[in-house]
Amino acid sequence: MRRPTKQSNGEPCPPPHNPLDGLGELADRKISRKGLLKAAAAAAAAPVLVGTGVALAREAAAADTPAPLTPECTDGHVTGEQIEGPYFKPGSPLRTSLVTSGTPGTPLTLSGYVFGRNCLPISGALLDFWQADTNGNYDNSGYTFRGHQFSAANGAFTLTTIVPGLYPGRTRHIHVKVQAPNQPILTTQLYFPNEPRNATDTIYDPALLMTVRQVGNGREASFDFVLNVNGTGTPSPSPSNSNPGSPSPSPSNTGGGTTTWQVGASYKAGDVVTYNGVTYVCIQGHIAYAGWEPPNVPALWQRR
Repeated sequence: MRRPTKQSNGEPCPPPHNPLDGLGELADRKISRKGLLKAAAAAAAAPVLVGTGVALAREAAAADTPAPLTPECTDGHVTGEQIEGPYFKPGSPLRTSLVTSGTPGTPLTLSGYVFGRNCLPISGALLDFWQADTNGNYDNSGYTFRGHQFSAANGAFTLTTIVPGLYPGRTRHIHVKVQAPNQPILTTQLYFPNEPRNATDTIYDPALLMTVRQVGNGREASFDFVLNVNGTGTPSPSPSNSNPGSPSPSPSNTGGGTTTWQVGASYKAGDVVTYNGVTYVCIQGHIAYAGWEPPNVPALWQRR
């Protein structure tokens, strides 16, 4: 049947609806969310991973070209929450590498940034990772494939690990808790693209897919966390690695009494300190750095 060219009032008929209309705008929003956010940190310091796809800031840095300007966060996107699951353990070691030279599995380097909803990086954000080994098993007696770290001054983080194995009922995933200083904890999970079980895993969320590429015999992945707080960009020191496979070292106050919190001291869960006349109990082992005073990191200290 021939489509009429005029309406009953004599006006020309509007063009037929194209189902693809709006996809360009949607793609732009996705690039703004998953790509252009990276430019905020790339303008301040070199990124830690050269990726593909929408990793625009990393590609710009690799090509030695100017990074885009810091975008406006107009789409209201923040990283979604997911369940903690049954295998989380507090007190993980402070470290950025979860493997040794003999660890079996496909090597994986995960890197990215922690941003606030205002597109500014969050310095000193706590990131606590845990995952299964290459056989799909979690270490529930020790701290294998468990570790926490803090984001750098430009919000960057890097994790050296392996691709986690599969176990019944789940697709491949990495657990993480992310917390800006003195702010609520985001508990979520990260996923791998093109996994057959993504289609059957009832917890899987495509918004939490990492950007992953093959590099030699391993993989490189990237993901940027956007927390529902404002970033500040305030510099903070980055911790050094500790040995994988063991919890954080015991604190210097081995006598068990209350001591004054101090930079450089090692604390374990249960240690008691005072800071500005207030008493705090350590709830996760760590090494104290400037900027991580007890009132600033409730993931590490609980006020008594």
